[in-house]
Amino acid sequence: MKRSPRAMRADVPSGVSLIRKPVAFSIALTALTMAARTLARCLSLIGPIAIVAIVFAIVFATPGISVEKDYIDKLTGPGDYKDGYRSGDYKTQSRSVQSRVGKVADLYAIYKNPQIGLPPPSAPEYNLQTSEAIALGRRLFYDRRLSLNNTMSCAICHVPEMGFTNNELKTAIGFEGRSGRRNAPTLLNVAYRTRLFHDGREQSLENQVWSPLLARNEMANTSIGQVLEKIKRLDDYDKIFRKVFKRGVTMETVGMALAQYQRTLISANSRFDRWHYGGEKNALNAEEKFGFEVFSGKGRCTTCHLVGAQSALFTDNLWHNTGIGYRQSMGLDEQAPTENVQLAPGYFVDVERRLVDEATVQKPQNDIGLYESTQDPADRWKYITPTLRNVELTAPYMHNGSLLTLEAVVEFYNKGGEPNEVLDPLMVPLSLSAKEKRALVAFLKTLTGSNINVLVSDAFAAAPPDSTAAE
Repeated sequence: MKRSPRAMRADVPSGVSLIRKPVAFSIALTALTMAARTLARCLSLIGPIAIVAIVFAIVFATPGISVEKDYIDKLTGPGDYKDGYRSGDYKTQSRSVQSRVGKVADLYAIYKNPQIGLPPPSAPEYNLQTSEAIALGRRLFYDRRLSLNNTMSCAICHVPEMGFTNNELKTAIGFEGRSGRRNAPTLLNVAYRTRLFHDGREQSLENQVWSPLLARNEMANTSIGQVLEKIKRLDDYDKIFRKVFKRGVTMETVGMALAQYQRTLISANSRFDRWHYGGEKNALNAEEKFGFEVFSGKGRCTTCHLVGAQSALFTDNLWHNTGIGYRQSMGLDEQAPTENVQLAPGYFVDVERRLVDEATVQKPQNDIGLYESTQDPADRWKYITPTLRNVELTAPYMHNGSLLTLEAVVEFYNKGGEPNEVLDPLMVPLSLSAKEKRALVAFLKTLTGSNINVLVSDAFAAAPPDSTAAE
């Protein structure tokens, strides 16, 4: 049976893993009358259950991500909209997988025709874009058979309708429920990135693709050769590779194909672009224009999120220590003695944090950022500056998904980050007023590209092959 990538997550609540750690799900409503220790014992008994059970855990340390209501009628956003989920009056507004029908787009034209606000993209000379290679890369991107057990495609973590990231998870969950350390970064406008991954350890899309293919907690393939042999056995892949690249399935051509598709995920011509670069005076309202003043002035945002005279990538493609990584490494987010656990809409219970820790399936791994690649102590907790384009669609934020809303992000920077011995000197308190913070958030929401629905619809049209035909 053919299933879309979204089908793998169709019933997953959007706030499910927006918690510090995944905790197994088997807490009946009767747990409200149980002692905290009894609750923890029940949780720990089912700790080894794989991700299906974990993801269904309805546990919230904070409210889940909220998606603007006007996105309900669009293609973007979680499949199960969770606005008001903390209320006992909540009623599901989930969208069926059957409604996930799309239309094929001319991705080559999207790549070749620059959009207002972005410079022309570029590709390496050995892998110049062609319609045929893009189509092959697109097919691979949505093929779950590229994982060890035929369940994980690239789109499972980079969900098209969620800004090619995952609004439902703080950090990615991969093969058989294994948790990643970091949030899945958006692939929108990845063609312009000079460094890849949150720590910037990779420099090309062609090489980058092999990291998730081989990572034990992502697609879990055991070797490069295993992946290549598997692809050769599937359908007519080898024939298509020979037609497109004049050679068969190799480590290089697999990377080239996937890179070609990802380079077409370009989205600009936002309301900001039409106002700032296109001269449309009424594209932004007064509050949004004031927000840009804050962004480029008192807010100091353009220090790292660059805005040029002709175009804006909204990143400097450099590393910075904002204190987020330090805060996680030092356990500064874990000082509260209890954790508020949501069992169902309107039902909550406070559980001792130590008991939640005992029931946690997988302990978070330490993350020191760029230091892990350079071994330079000065690089501790440094991460690449993300783009802010389409930022309204790509929550949760920061490398570890620890900030759930744009308001929380603004507040974090307003306080000057988290002090530590190697904090970036650019991080200083901003003293923004409530009005300035609201305007800044309003401005950030003007950065959504005009063709988002075109890219998402095209993804919906990419019917993945049947995983049962893998052998």
